[in-house]
Amino acid sequence: MAGGSLGDDDDDLITDINVTPLVDVVLVLLIILMVTATAIVSKTLPVELPNASTSETSPATPRTLGITIDEDGELFLDREPVSLSELESAVREAHAEDPEVRAILAADGRIRHARVVQIIDLLRRLEVTKFAINVREADLEGGGAE
Repeated sequence: MAGGSLGDDDDDLITDINVTPLVDVVLVLLIILMVTATAIVSKTLPVELPNASTSETSPATPRTLGITIDEDGELFLDREPVSLSELESAVREAHAEDPEVRAILAADGRIRHARVVQIIDLLRRLEVTKFAINVREADLEGGGAE
């Protein structure tokens, strides 16, 4: 008898549990999850987006400041040269407009470490605690020591 009972008596309790359907369902769900996750993560095709005079930034997306320190230690905010005091006032103003403001710091590898720490300290003092430091991907893979 294929019902799971070991004896010939139909009144006995079923003591075996067939887990094959459960495994089948779990595997199907896993495959669906993997396909869906791949579709979500896949990169979009690069396209030239048109300009619109009425476009707005989404309120859900916090403002991002692009701060660059070149090899001479000069500061740039969103590709525009600024002094340290101008950077401080711009960051203060951006934080007043959007408390969730973020920053991306790109520093030339040949400058003194103290200059980068100075900018990070400025950001943290002005309560911009969400920031990233740009690096080359090759530096991460090779250990970064040169």
